[in-house]
Amino acid sequence: MKSKKAWLAQDYSKKTADLPERSYPFRTLSDIEAEPLYTGEDLADFDEANQLAYPGEYPFTRGVQTSMYRGKLWTMRQFAGFGSAEQTNERFKKLLEAGQHGLSTAFDLPTLMGYDSDHPFSQGEVGKCGVAVSSLADMELLFESINPEDVTTSMTINSPANAIWAMYLAMAENKGADLRKVGGTIQNDILKEFIAQKEYIFPPAPSVKLVIDTFEWGPRYVPKWNFISVSGYHIREAGSTAVQELAFTLADGIHYVQKALERGLDIDEFAPRISFFFNVHNDFFEEIAKFRAARRIWAKQMREVFGAKDPKSWMLRTHAQTAGVSLTAQQPLVNIARVAIQALAGVLGGTNSLHTDSYDEALALPTEEAAKIALRTQQVIAFETGVCNTIDPLAGSYYLETLTSEMERQCLAYFERIDALGGVEKAIDAGFFAHEIGDASYQQQREIDSKERIIVGVNEFVDDSPETPILLVDKEVERLQHERLARVRRERDPNAVAQALEALRKAAINDQNTMPAFLAAAHAYCTLGEQMDVLREVYGVYEEPILI
Repeated sequence: MKSKKAWLAQDYSKKTADLPERSYPFRTLSDIEAEPLYTGEDLADFDEANQLAYPGEYPFTRGVQTSMYRGKLWTMRQFAGFGSAEQTNERFKKLLEAGQHGLSTAFDLPTLMGYDSDHPFSQGEVGKCGVAVSSLADMELLFESINPEDVTTSMTINSPANAIWAMYLAMAENKGADLRKVGGTIQNDILKEFIAQKEYIFPPAPSVKLVIDTFEWGPRYVPKWNFISVSGYHIREAGSTAVQELAFTLADGIHYVQKALERGLDIDEFAPRISFFFNVHNDFFEEIAKFRAARRIWAKQMREVFGAKDPKSWMLRTHAQTAGVSLTAQQPLVNIARVAIQALAGVLGGTNSLHTDSYDEALALPTEEAAKIALRTQQVIAFETGVCNTIDPLAGSYYLETLTSEMERQCLAYFERIDALGGVEKAIDAGFFAHEIGDASYQQQREIDSKERIIVGVNEFVDDSPETPILLVDKEVERLQHERLARVRRERDPNAVAQALEALRKAAINDQNTMPAFLAAAHAYCTLGEQMDVLREVYGVYEEPILI
């Protein structure tokens, strides 16, 4: 058999002389060149035992569970949250009835920014991009008739994560639930807010301190809860490449581990409850490789760099969501195809949990019909395609293994650049992440504008689309939220509120763990805005520096 080099020089070059290659960028979205063909020669230095191994074994390239989807399918979650707590509760129940395994909660902008629904800054935004939660009263309505011991709940919340988590746990306690049996995830990844999404309140140092409070408190009192979901999703949505998403996300996770160790925590106590959240974009093989590289890199960091002894500490468990930024307002039904391909890549990459976007999300919050189609997409992949029949079915692919190793190499190179700047927080202050993502986003847009990359329905294959029904949030939601907040303030015990807020203030000033104070504040029906205002006074409010 001739060598790859000989085949390219003889057979391939002769054929392309007669039929030239298409004018198309044969490289991934991370600008990794894709060669015409991959063979065993590309894996000449590949160490199967140390780079691949078996599923459920270090370095977990092939998945963190031994039987993977043959034993248990990924958790199917659909992001839900709009309008009032009652409206979202109704959507939750319908999704559970349709076969969803867990709940994933979206909060509105005022909640994400730590403001009550009746704050002047909240006007016009209440319930628009998620559900409004200003106190324990809202949380109780949000999960009415839902047993927190029977369903895992994911909550996409960051700066106010401690307070919102405490409200959820207080709701569970009021239902009589045993917190040791309550499972779920809070996103709680504040570093990616400074890097990409910009929904921060306090400066980086105290913000990270609040995160580490959950690392310290969570394993002791809510051991089944994932107290952080280190999130590359928003980094990718901001315009990063897949390699940047991989590197910046894992760098953030490593930073949290370092800060937890500085506090004196045992890595094998907190590391098993760290989870991750990645985007799944359109570049099919690159996305599969990203998940496999992420598990391998994290395992090596935890075992070889940080010295974790428990194999559970080495496992990177991840949720994935299809790429919202890839959805188009033009010909929105075509998004169903995009979502299906992205979801399939997530499954082939071995994700542990998956959210599929609805086809209408480029236009508005998803309608009930669109959300159900998105869920059905996951179910078709699970039960009709056969991809779950064997574990990591693409393992050993010359191309996929080469791409996985190349993404690992480039990720580690980014680690070196971040370390040279003094770590993640100093790299944020230096504008490193903003510049890297900005450059990548600009390059991607140039390629689209020049039609170097084709986006169906946007810069090619354009036609008129029929009008798509969209979900609109009734303005009445804001008025009802104001009334509920007024009733909460009127009926609660003012002395209990004052004591709880003062305890929170003292915990923050004295650098104590804040979670007990947040839980007490939730039970006292302190509002989210009241709690965040206490911390605004203690920690200050972050203003992003102007970078040139």
